[in-house]
Amino acid sequence: RRDVLLLTPWLAPIVWEGTFSRDILNAQYVQKNLVTGVVTFAVEKYWFFIEGFMRSANQYFLAGHQVNFYLFTDSPEKISHLQMSPENHLCVIPVQNDSRWQDISRSRMDIISTYILSQFQHEVDYLYSIDIDVELLAHIGVEIIDALVGTISSWQLMANPEDKAYETRPESRAAIPEGQGDFYYTASFYGGSVSEVYKLTRACSKGLVEDRENGIEARWHDESHLNKYLLHHKPTRLLSPEYYWDSEL
Repeated sequence: RRDVLLLTPWLAPIVWEGTFSRDILNAQYVQKNLVTGVVTFAVEKYWFFIEGFMRSANQYFLAGHQVNFYLFTDSPEKISHLQMSPENHLCVIPVQNDSRWQDISRSRMDIISTYILSQFQHEVDYLYSIDIDVELLAHIGVEIIDALVGTISSWQLMANPEDKAYETRPESRAAIPEGQGDFYYTASFYGGSVSEVYKLTRACSKGLVEDRENGIEARWHDESHLNKYLLHHKPTRLLSPEYYWDSEL
């Protein structure tokens, strides 16, 4: 393709539809006998999205390859029986609710890093965090697999990208000075190797805690801290906005 940017300034590939051969990548992936995990959260009213997300992810996310889905929810009793493909596994993990959605967002990084140490690192090779309030409409394959993967926010393609700007207040641990960012990444879809995702979530969790102790809340909460981390720890692969398009745009 010649209509889109295919490489970052640090030479990491940017994955767009039509820029890879899924058959070749599938053959390489199968030989490595890898397991990929997906973390998602369904807290408070978001339990409503569980069935749609799981049905579509079971069909389209790394189809034909082994995937462990880790569903954190405060309403495990509301989950009906979900039929999974033979190669997929669903693990429902109860989690406490928080009074504000900002606190729910803030706690996700800590929960993921904690479970990586206690469980995920023993069960999967790669781990991706995906928001629950989506339905996959097409295949997402092994072209997403790499050490550290960020997804470019669809907001970055809009006429007014400042609507989804970095946190700039220097008192926040998520602060990025004006003019120093490269891409704006969504916190709705990111991942990579278990070790790299642990480093990311641990650093973001620490920054969120320090902000709270200092009486400040980053503009876009965990997403602001994700962008700060990926500015200084460059992703080895970027996914185009095609992979997570905001339907409100």
